[in-house]
Parts: sequence; C-alpha cells; structure tokens
Amino acid sequence: MSSFEKIQAAAKRLQGHARVTPILSSPFLDEIAGRRVLVKAECLQHTGSFKFRGGWAAVSALSDAERKKGVIAYSSGNHAQGVAAAAKAHGVQAVILMPADAPQLKIANTRALGAEVVLYDRAGGENRDAIGHQLAADRGLILIKPYDEPEVIAGQGTTGLEIAKQAAADGVTQADVLVCCGGGGLTSGVALALEGVAPGLRVRPVEPEGFDDVARSLQSGEIQSNAEISGSICDAILTPAPGQLTFPVLKRLCGPGIVVSEDEALRAMALAFLRLKIVVEPGGAVALAAALFHPEEFKGQAVIALATGGNVYAALYQQALLRYA
Repeated sequence: MSSFEKIQAAAKRLQGHARVTPILSSPFLDEIAGRRVLVKAECLQHTGSFKFRGGWAAVSALSDAERKKGVIAYSSGNHAQGVAAAAKAHGVQAVILMPADAPQLKIANTRALGAEVVLYDRAGGENRDAIGHQLAADRGLILIKPYDEPEVIAGQGTTGLEIAKQAAADGVTQADVLVCCGGGGLTSGVALALEGVAPGLRVRPVEPEGFDDVARSLQSGEIQSNAEISGSICDAILTPAPGQLTFPVLKRLCGPGIVVSEDEALRAMALAFLRLKIVVEPGGAVALAAALFHPEEFKGQAVIALATGGNVYAALYQQALLRYA
C-alpha cells in the first residue's frame, strides 16, 4: 500500500525532475462560482499531465536489475507519456499498451518519447489487464499499472504536498479539493498527502456523466463498475472501476463524488483558456467544471480544483472554444 511516508520519499526522488506547478486564480471564475476558485495547473507538468509524477516515482524506485528488464504500462495516453518519459530519462525500455481509439496525439507523443506502442481494441471489448499481464509475462517486463500501484499513487500524491503549501500561502486551510478521477490513483494519493499535512482540505472526486463509478462506489460503500469503458470525450479518466488499492483510501478520506456533463467540461476548458491562459483537456477539466457549475456542492469561501492534463487534440479544443469562448 501507499502511505504518507512513501509520498514523502517519492517527493525527494522527484525533486529537480517534476515541475512545481502553480496555483492560478481569476476574479471572473470566482464570480461564476460564488467563491474563490484556486486551480492547480498540472496541465503544465512535464508530458502535459500529473501522470509524469507517478511514472517517475515508479521507474526511479526500480532496482538496477528491474530496469534492465524494461517496463510495460497500459493507458489511454497520459500515464503512457508519463512512463515513457521517465523510462527514457532512466535509459529503460518501455512498452505501452494503448487503446486503438485513444486520441492520436497521445499515441504519437508516446511513440515520440521512445516507447514501443501496442494497440488493442478497447471498443471491441479486449481486456487491457489481460493483454498487459500477458505481454509482461512473455517479455519479462515490469508492469507499472496506471493507478493501482503503490509507487504511482505515491508519485501522484506529491501533488497534494504542493497544494497544501500553496493553499496555505494563499490563506486557504479549509476547503474542498476537487480531483478529476478515473481509477483513483491521483485522488487517493492527494487524499493521503493532505491527511498528513493539511487535514482541513478534503478531497472530492469528480467524474463525467456515464462514468461515475467512484461516486457510486462511495455512495454504496462497495466497488461499482461502469457499464461502458469508452464513449466519452473525457478519455483520460475512463476506467472500469475504482482500484483495489485506491478505493479503501477513497472510502476513508474522500467526500461524496461529483458528476459533471461533457458540455460542462467543454465550457470549463474554454474558461480556463480565457481566464487562466491554460490549455486543459476534457478529462482534466471536470474538476474545474464542478467548481464553477455545481456551487451547491460546496460550503465555505474557497474551493481548489486540479486541472490535471492538457493533452487535447486540436479539433476538440476548437469545438470548446467556438462553443463557449
């Protein structure tokens, strides 16, 4: 299991390699939300998302013998790029299993980072876990899972350490922290970090409509699955169900989940461009969408939202700007 101590250790290994991303704000966004909105811009992280943190934490924790074997990861794009970049920096071979319907930009970027990309038919029902485990066994590769992996969770949790320090410097010690949530690696990592250094900041997972397995799982107290595994523009956070490692942490530390529509995500993308001057992809914008368009979910004078990734293809980004900018 991951822990606060593991997050602290990951932070030391990430020092000088991961960016300390800023917290941004705008009075225009505050007016929409009816409270202060602080936005942690992880879209400015290396490879365009927070996933670089988990990739680096996992690869840097491997022994020399394990690095010689090479690594394998599966991802729709952001974890793929994070692991590929970390592997390249450490001189480690990387094989990345990606859905054939993932955004072409993410597939191209992963290949450009030196990884071998293997595509599978997500829409047709092929099981990435089964394929990934088989590839790992056949080639002797070390599997780095996208969220149900202690070192990955620890790496993502370093985001929470930064949030605690930056929010306190901004005078915020009591607030909901909204996290774009797929399998729960980032959400659980941030929750563990904040439990250790800022218990007044409570994590709330945010998901797109139709893929709200975490919200339903928290409500029922048991892991729930999504009926579909693809079909949303929020591809970065589409997972079958919360992780076996992440859900106990989410259940213990998180507040209720929040669900937003695709239109709300697109509108948040446009507002992030207009008011914060950052590029955010749909799956990375759902937390900001919740902060802006679901004010009834929150109490207090401030809310913190993670903008988790900015790897969006041009046509979809143009759609968001044309519709809402």
